[in-house]
Amino acid sequence: MHIGTTLTQFLIEEQRHVKGATGDFTGLLNDVVTACKMISNGVNHGGLLGVLGAAGSENVQGEEQKKMDVLSNEIFLKRNEWAGHLAAMASEEMDEVYQIPAGNPRGKYLLLFDPLDGSSNIDVNVSVGSIFSILRCPGGENVDGPTPVEAFLQPGVKQVCAGYAIYGPSTMLVLTTGHGVNGFTLDPNVGEFVLTHENMTIPADTKEFAINMSNYRFWEEPVRRYVDECLKGSAGPRGKDFNMRWVASMVAEVHRILTRGGVFMYPMDSKLKEKGGKLRLMYEANPMSFIVEQAGGAATTGRERIMEMQPKGIHQRVPVVLGSKNEVELITRYHTSPEAAAA
Repeated sequence: MHIGTTLTQFLIEEQRHVKGATGDFTGLLNDVVTACKMISNGVNHGGLLGVLGAAGSENVQGEEQKKMDVLSNEIFLKRNEWAGHLAAMASEEMDEVYQIPAGNPRGKYLLLFDPLDGSSNIDVNVSVGSIFSILRCPGGENVDGPTPVEAFLQPGVKQVCAGYAIYGPSTMLVLTTGHGVNGFTLDPNVGEFVLTHENMTIPADTKEFAINMSNYRFWEEPVRRYVDECLKGSAGPRGKDFNMRWVASMVAEVHRILTRGGVFMYPMDSKLKEKGGKLRLMYEANPMSFIVEQAGGAATTGRERIMEMQPKGIHQRVPVVLGSKNEVELITRYHTSPEAAAA
């Protein structure tokens, strides 16, 4: 048994450092954590609970939903709608903002989430996860009527908290509130997350990159240039050998980067141009960028810092380049100033 700081203890101790804290934020995070524990149970039992396979429906993105997509979304909604911490929620799986049901108290925060990132992997028993982001609601619980979608359209720098749960060989929750990044491992014997990875940091340099090579022919020239140089290894201009990874689960990719460094790319390509990119700004790019930056890394679209973007819609898509700072900065220079990068 690992006897250490539990997540509940960690949150309460952090709360004591905030003057005038009411406990609402701590209560909200506890509800999010409960949702992640329930999803972890479903993922870990898989076929035993009959939750594998397609649901026979599509989400707002036009993507086929898995049964666990639908179940995970429902768990997040039901665990967080009743306690009075939230003004509203938004999910990658839902077209519209989810309003707190009538009769339930309303709070001052907004919750955005991707309930099951990488769900295409679940049927083959590869790591998947949940991503969440918390914002303050303009006007808080004093706003009359339904919370408008415009309340969610805040740049990533306005996030109060971001985190993800990864459901792998062990279930972990990684969290930032703007004061570094900490990782907690679920002890299934007692049902508590315990602090196991304190002050996680990303090395500035790396020899590892993650990208879907099947899209090579659709990439912009700066991305092709970067990948070509990595593939040439020690005989090329970079003067060192690189390893390439691709899991098709953003949570798994980012978790690897947090534990040993690397760079993750889902760049703009000609297939995605009309959509604006592949990954969702509000549910994936912003929360992961917050975590990565707090761990000493960097996150851009290839041309601008992701967390400074002004969202145009809750389902907006963007290209993403994040991870070890020096590599991200190099890729960004290849996009914005190829002459300087060559020099």
